[in-house]
Amino acid sequence: MNKTVLIVDDNPNMSALLSEMLEIFDFSSVSARNGHEALAALEENKFSLVITDIKMPEMSGIELLGKVKEINPKMPVVMISGYSVGEFENDEGFKPDGFLSKPFLMSDIEKLLNSLL
Repeated sequence: MNKTVLIVDDNPNMSALLSEMLEIFDFSSVSARNGHEALAALEENKFSLVITDIKMPEMSGIELLGKVKEINPKMPVVMISGYSVGEFENDEGFKPDGFLSKPFLMSDIEKLLNSLL
């Protein structure tokens, strides 16, 4: 199984924190600062999971969700938010496969990895 996760967040500290947490579970990661970088990384590499912030400049995590699902409908996409999130989907009807609410715990990451991969 591919154990590489694409982390998409405009905050480099959040990306670094997530990367370190994923390493504990033997996952490597690639970071992208925005949706455009994420789409370029998806063209060049194979990932087992995408974790993206919802609020980002240029392209929101919700827009990115739709683009990822169009390219690869089976790719799990997890949204990160510091805001309370209910059930939502983007305009095309794509729903995220999971949520991480800030601040998240190591156990939250473990549960997501176990349930999605």
